[in-house]
Amino acid sequence: MTTKYIGILEWVKQQIQDEKLKTGDKLPSIRLLAEQFQCSKNTVAKALLELEKQHIIYAKPKSGYYVVDNHNTSVHHQDIAIDFLSAGPDQRIMPYEDFQHCINQAIDHYKEQLFTYSDQQGLFSLRKELAKYLQHLQVFAKPDRLVITSGSQQALHILSAMPFPNGKKNVLIEQPTYFGMIDALQANGITTFGIEVTMEGMDFKKLEKLFRTDDIKFFYIIPRCHNPLGHHYTNEEKKKIVALAEKYDVYIVEDDYLAELDTDLKADPLFAYEPNERVIYVKSFSKVFLPGLRIATVVLPEKMISSFVHNKFSADFNTSPLSQGALEIYLKNGMFQYHLEKVKKLYSNKMNLLLEACSLYLPTYVQFTKPKTGFYLTIFLPSGIDVDKLIYMLHENHIYVDNASRMFLSEYSQKAIRLSISQVNETKIQLGIRQLAAHIIDLYEKRNYNVLSFKSYL
Repeated sequence: MTTKYIGILEWVKQQIQDEKLKTGDKLPSIRLLAEQFQCSKNTVAKALLELEKQHIIYAKPKSGYYVVDNHNTSVHHQDIAIDFLSAGPDQRIMPYEDFQHCINQAIDHYKEQLFTYSDQQGLFSLRKELAKYLQHLQVFAKPDRLVITSGSQQALHILSAMPFPNGKKNVLIEQPTYFGMIDALQANGITTFGIEVTMEGMDFKKLEKLFRTDDIKFFYIIPRCHNPLGHHYTNEEKKKIVALAEKYDVYIVEDDYLAELDTDLKADPLFAYEPNERVIYVKSFSKVFLPGLRIATVVLPEKMISSFVHNKFSADFNTSPLSQGALEIYLKNGMFQYHLEKVKKLYSNKMNLLLEACSLYLPTYVQFTKPKTGFYLTIFLPSGIDVDKLIYMLHENHIYVDNASRMFLSEYSQKAIRLSISQVNETKIQLGIRQLAAHIIDLYEKRNYNVLSFKSYL
């Protein structure tokens, strides 16, 4: 998959460089690209997402992907850009040198394993270290229940497609939710139901009805630092969800991707309340560490491990043993915990600055979520505002935000944009929100002026 993924990235860039694709041109559809590169639609979608993060292309909902501009990653562009779009870690605090030492040690320590096919479930020595690490997050499981995957997206894709012990077929997701999960479900042709989540939580009566009547295989949930809302469930709510899942034989896929940023030391994952291996726990290292490492772990019920590993084998045989060995050393020598302390302070400061700026500059008719921590905040726009036009206007001023419409199933669609604090420079947050607010006000007042002007002639 990695080769095809890189191939798509390079092909699009080359097409732009050769001016076969020009500014504003539409890219071939995901289906056509999948056929051209002989790969899955999921691989194409991930490659296009990466190109979007690099500001080479942009998405129009229900239309496709278009070229932003002839690709020129200049220093000037980086200096003036206000990036609320990118979701990877802040590059200024990435532990490149420390991890390079770990890679060198891994090459020396795992000489033989690096040049052979390793355990399909993942290096046992890494699974032991991860089992120890997960205990800090209140996830207690033996290494034998852990499977290493090539990023959490691979885990979600496999779980979407594979059969579950309950024999059920459909999947329930929060609305809104992580678009990568929606993509995986759509790529696998899975019937998907939604349940609305706000900063106040969800309707538990509706959740119970869905569990009882709609043949739900599993419920995909982000328990804290929700993407895109920033919502956190209380421990009592988590207990209720697990109890209902147990009552109606529904599995839970818990995506705890930003557990490390939770400031509530008493907060537990849903996994902590599972009575009978009901919760499948997915933990990524992409957001707080190195996305290019492509490593995540999944804690599975024992009866599902064999089937999961078989499905992973058909995708990529095994995850890079070099990456696994280096992460094991990085965890073992305490470097990761030291890195996390810097990460927590930086992102907490950025989120506070973002909340302050939104409260200060956004007009009262614009609603926005108020996360206590994490990467994401969502702004809900008045009905008359054209979200695509707003994003285009912001882009023209080198301000980049994400259209949150792709994070909703069509029947739950709302006009919203998602802001990420992960890569934006904290000195630019206030300026970015001030300009965002100005564009929203401009669009809103023009709409009202046109409506009032029309009415005055009736």
